[in-house]
Amino acid sequence: MEIYLPYIWLAVIVLAAVLEGVTAQMVSIWFVVGGIGALIASLFHAPVSVQLALFSLLTAVTLAATRPLVKRIMNFKKTDTNAGRYIGQTGSVTVEINNTLETGQVNVLGSVWTARSADGTVIAVGKQVRVQAIEGVKLMVTLQKDG
Repeated sequence: MEIYLPYIWLAVIVLAAVLEGVTAQMVSIWFVVGGIGALIASLFHAPVSVQLALFSLLTAVTLAATRPLVKRIMNFKKTDTNAGRYIGQTGSVTVEINNTLETGQVNVLGSVWTARSADGTVIAVGKQVRVQAIEGVKLMVTLQKDG
């Protein structure tokens, strides 16, 4: 069995490297480092327990040392769509908003949107509403409170 250990460690290294190559996030590079350490130990005929311990230790140390840096570097910010600018804006109801009848339209920032009441209340034409969220292609709105 021990004669095959270098090949097993080589397989671990290759599989971890391939897995790393096909993913968009850093998920297995640490196993490559641990596998290299265990492979070197196996080439020097270290006992299996030492190889496993070295694999575990090197993997854990490289993970602990590099993961915070990798997370900071790979922290991609979400790009808000233009639709996000409507949230928090005030609009005017152009078609009565009635969730039961599935009716309602509002004009916000010069664009007409299908709208639903966020709290389920019926909102009459001409009332001012505030956009709370966007769900699909519908604005979720609440009646704008006066002064």
